[in-house]
Amino acid sequence: MKTEIESRLAALRKEMEKAGVALTIIPHADPHQSEYMSSHWHLRGFFSGFTGSAGTLVAGMDEACLWTDSRYFLQAGLQLEGTGISLMKEGIPGTPTIAEYIISRLPAGSTVGIDGMQFSINAERELRSELESHGIKLVTDFAPADTIWTDRPALPDNKAFIHEEKYSGESAAEKIAKILEAIKKKGADAILISALDELAWTLNMRGSDVKYNPVVTAFLYLGKGDSTLFIDGIKLDDKVKAYLATNGIATAPYGNVAEFLASLPESTHVLVDPASTSSAMVKPLGKRMVTAKSPIPLMKGTKNDVQIAGIRAAMKRDGVALVKAMMDIESMLSEGKPLTEMEIGRILTKRRSEQPLYFDDSFGTIAGYRGHGAIVHYEATPESNATIKPDGLLLIDSGAQYLDGTTDITRTISLGNPTDEERHDFTLVMKGHIALGTAIFPEGTRGSQLDVLARRFLWNEGKSYLHGTGHGVGHFLNVHEGPQNIRLNENPATLEPGMLTSNEPGLYITDKYGIRCENLVLTVPAFTTDFGKFYKFETVTLFPFDLKLFDVTLMTDDEVRWLNEYHKRVYDTLAPELDAHERAWLEHKTIPLTKNNQ
Repeated sequence: MKTEIESRLAALRKEMEKAGVALTIIPHADPHQSEYMSSHWHLRGFFSGFTGSAGTLVAGMDEACLWTDSRYFLQAGLQLEGTGISLMKEGIPGTPTIAEYIISRLPAGSTVGIDGMQFSINAERELRSELESHGIKLVTDFAPADTIWTDRPALPDNKAFIHEEKYSGESAAEKIAKILEAIKKKGADAILISALDELAWTLNMRGSDVKYNPVVTAFLYLGKGDSTLFIDGIKLDDKVKAYLATNGIATAPYGNVAEFLASLPESTHVLVDPASTSSAMVKPLGKRMVTAKSPIPLMKGTKNDVQIAGIRAAMKRDGVALVKAMMDIESMLSEGKPLTEMEIGRILTKRRSEQPLYFDDSFGTIAGYRGHGAIVHYEATPESNATIKPDGLLLIDSGAQYLDGTTDITRTISLGNPTDEERHDFTLVMKGHIALGTAIFPEGTRGSQLDVLARRFLWNEGKSYLHGTGHGVGHFLNVHEGPQNIRLNENPATLEPGMLTSNEPGLYITDKYGIRCENLVLTVPAFTTDFGKFYKFETVTLFPFDLKLFDVTLMTDDEVRWLNEYHKRVYDTLAPELDAHERAWLEHKTIPLTKNNQ
């Protein structure tokens, strides 16, 4: 693979020379600005060999570098070794931004080439401004993969299907009416929806174009009496065609968006979200373009009563599947049967697939044994696939897509007798998890204002983690969604009732172990006082934490009480769905913790 990457970079540099481009930037992005995308758009992976979901390749004539965040430092270091590509660690002091790097390398008069279909309006504007202030030209029609990637996968042609209203809780017509009303307040007559999860939510339409994300590759134009879905016809069966017609949605080929936008009357004002719309796509709009945040993420992120009921039901089924899967794993270890990281993923998928309404996993299972657990977004490969033994820590981060909800859970498990250090660090992480999960906060609170609750016990000992503490979770949609999150970085989106968010502090000791403890929490009303409305979190994930890893000498009585009450709820909810052997296993895993049972 390393020699293939060197060959591809050499071919890339030939194309750069032909086009008069001194340097090119290749992000992990598609025309919809997706986090996860179809293999057709894995250009950065093709040219670099790095497979993480975040990262950007910058290639010049003499050197190449790849920027990624802390989740992928270890993975990127391994995958880039021997390729000639240097790793740039985003967020680490001393690491230049991509623009700073380019400016330091290129003289005025140089040209940087990008494919404008892979850059959002915001990203292109910011890059152009920084480069042009130093006399460097930016061109947006450099697409070398069209020539070099001769066996490039085609765009997906999987069939779309309707997500029934009994699961979504709201019709497409109702959603479209709300969207059109919202954009009118922003001075727009129509909206172009590029983000695939926004489109899927709006139309109650799902698909299997992107692994783990039940979305359909398309663009959606909504206007009063003039709405069009841009999608390849092969993806639509008669039922979906009839459904679209009933909702007043015409169809056109996927590649006809720019031509359609160019044909719109000059009086039509089209809202496009500059963060999720590719710059090249909307250039034909000219003065007809209104750039503003899409109103859809907030609508989509605030789940309705039907969705919330579905989420709770999905969590129960997921908990049952996890009980069965963990019993399988423990049985294999006790019997001395071969067990690897990849096999753990297969066991989890098998058990989840036995549950009603299962559709797919919600992301690739992270099963990191010992040092692999310290790689935040580790995914085992045949080359790295470690054999699990009955000792050390195992970090398992996994989830599922059910028709009525999306799940995401992480548990850190001791497979033998944990060390004092492991128990100490695990307990610090759980103290932060509990502090965040029990928070009460006023209306208008942002995730960044709560993030410290999860970190303070680690910070007290000079420890930390570099990823966010929480991300929004979709409803039978992307496991990562906005608008809310819980992290150190500022985000103006506030936490609103109905939002589903992860609570996942962690700690990673390189080459030794990783610890992460994740539940999903629902923002719900707490009470109202003279000072206004207050909210809290309802923990909806249902599966026990490993009792062997708690050092209760570090815990308060309230923390022990929270854990015991949570474990009682887990048992009471799941036990009726289990057989006698499974109930006994779960009962043992949820024995009340006291300061005397160390």
